[in-house]
Amino acid sequence: MAVIPGTKPTRAVLISLKKRVKVAQMGHNLLKMKRDGLMIEFFEVLTQARTIRQELVEDFIRAQQSLNMAKATEGALAIKSVAFALQKEPAVELESRNIMGVVVPKITADSVQKQMFERGYGIIGTSAAIDEAAEAYESLVDKIITAAEVETALIKLVEDIDATKRRVNALEFKVIPDINDTVRFIGFALEEMERDNLVKLKMLKGKSQRAEKAAEAEKLAAKKAALEGSGTEPLGPGSGKSKGFPKTEAA
Repeated sequence: MAVIPGTKPTRAVLISLKKRVKVAQMGHNLLKMKRDGLMIEFFEVLTQARTIRQELVEDFIRAQQSLNMAKATEGALAIKSVAFALQKEPAVELESRNIMGVVVPKITADSVQKQMFERGYGIIGTSAAIDEAAEAYESLVDKIITAAEVETALIKLVEDIDATKRRVNALEFKVIPDINDTVRFIGFALEEMERDNLVKLKMLKGKSQRAEKAAEAEKLAAKKAALEGSGTEPLGPGSGKSKGFPKTEAA
C-alpha cells in the first residue's frame, strides 16, 4: 500500500482526499479523450505528410531534370544570369493555429509561383527550357513550404501526444492509486481509533458502575452498623420479628 507521505489520519484529510481523487479521475478521463483526439489528428496529418513528401520528391526530380535540360540548352552562365534577374523574392508569413489544444504553425507564402512576365528576365532572350525550369522550381518551393507546415505540425502533435500519455499514465498508475491507498489507510486508522475509544468508554463505564456498587455497599454497611449500634437488628426475610421492638426476657 503506497500511502502519501506526511498524511495525517483525520476526517478532514479523508474528505479532502476523496474530493481530490474525484478531480483526478475527471482529469484522467479528459486527458484520455484529448489523447484519443490527438491520435486521430495525428494519423490525418501523417497521411497528408506522406502524400506531400512523395509529391515533394517527384517535384524535386522534375525540377532537377528541367534544370539539367535548361543547362544543356542555354548553358550554365545563362541560367545564372536568369537567376540574378529575380526582382521580387517570395514573402513567407508565419501564423499559428490550434489543434486540440496544440499550437501548430501555419505558413503562407506570397509570390512563389509567378507569371512569366513577373520573373524579371526577358522573354525573347530565353528559351522555353528556362521557363519550364523556373516553373518547376517555383512549384518545388511551394511544396517545400507546405511540407514544412505539415511536418512541423506532425512533430508538435507527437510531442504533445507523448506528454499527454505520460500524464495519463501518471494519473492512472501513480496518483489515483496512491490517493485510494491513502484513503483506505485513513479509513482503517479511523476505525481503529473508534474501536479504541469504544473500548475506553466501556472501561470507564465499567469502572463507574463498580464505583457505584462499592459506594452502595458502603452505604448498606454503614446503615447496618448504625442499626446494630442502636440495639436493633434489621429484619431478614422470613423472620417473625417486628422491626423496632426489643427482645423481652421471660418472667
